[in-house]
Amino acid sequence: MFFKEDHTYDIIRDRSVQQWLEEMSSHEDLAVRGGVKVTQDYINDLKKQIERLKETNELKNQYLKQLKNR
Repeated sequence: MFFKEDHTYDIIRDRSVQQWLEEMSSHEDLAVRGGVKVTQDYINDLKKQIERLKETNELKNQYLKQLKNR
């Protein structure tokens, strides 16, 4: 009944965005090239925030399970 989550779409999307950003890093316009670094940093920060939220959620779930068992 419980299935393993399929992250294939997320992986493909991430690779596509990274490929596009890599192509844009060689663009002739300086503003576009500068925006690539900012975008990559923003994406990395969002990924870190998602991981922190997942950890927090897991801790809350564990705590609630302990309260329920008492």
